[in-house]
Amino acid sequence: MSTPAAQHTPDGAVAARARGLTKAYGSGETAVIALDSVDVDIARGRFTAVMGPSGSGKSTLMHCLAGLDTVSAGQVWLGGTEITGLRDRELTRLRRDRVGFMFQSFNLIPTLTAAENITLPMDIAGRRPDERWLKQVIDTLGLRDRLRHRPAQLSGGQQQRVACARALASRPELIFADEPTGNLDSRAGREVLGFLRGAVDDLGQTVVMVTHDPGAAAHSDVVLFLADGHIEDAMERPTAEAVLEHMHLSTGGHPQTPWFDAVRGRLGDDDTDLEE
Repeated sequence: MSTPAAQHTPDGAVAARARGLTKAYGSGETAVIALDSVDVDIARGRFTAVMGPSGSGKSTLMHCLAGLDTVSAGQVWLGGTEITGLRDRELTRLRRDRVGFMFQSFNLIPTLTAAENITLPMDIAGRRPDERWLKQVIDTLGLRDRLRHRPAQLSGGQQQRVACARALASRPELIFADEPTGNLDSRAGREVLGFLRGAVDDLGQTVVMVTHDPGAAAHSDVVLFLADGHIEDAMERPTAEAVLEHMHLSTGGHPQTPWFDAVRGRLGDDDTDLEE
């Protein structure tokens, strides 16, 4: 059965696709089903957020779509390439050449400058960057005067901007961001989210972001809600208030559940976290 996220998306407009995607950890009676026959289309040139309580499968979904984790059953495509049938070497090359990654921990090399961190994946692959594109990315992210700095000389927000530039530098087909604002304060987090939004609107990129923050999800074009390994709903043109209300309803109207309580606490009474 198709999920709301897998309906009526033309093939040419799809950046990534999964059909019957199942991921189980363990076997037999002790097996844990993280994803249960998920069908999903990720639209090209759009910003998709993935939300759900802890254990819902949202990070597992991202890892399987990105080829970072194997699947137990089903198929995954990146563009027109089925990645579930690729050998390890082919999969490594595909991730390196066609996918960009951003993580909560930044993953910058401390001994390299910002410029060297940005071009590192292409340097490893022996590829020369497109200088015009690289300049546009660096200027869009406001990193021109930070290129010679090492990570320890940068703030958390600046480090995440470097990680964002690294993800964008090779002009990948798809960027996966796993809680990219998790280690940032509210101001720096909104700044990075604005850059991801700009990457879609101004640079034509496709972004998939896992988040638990309604304010972050409000920067996206569509939010996919996961629960118990299923995509239970999708919300177009989300606002922080609408996402928070959906989360409230998904708890059965009991706002003291751990997920709702934690997110509500994160938003607090600061309306700036609900902007945009």
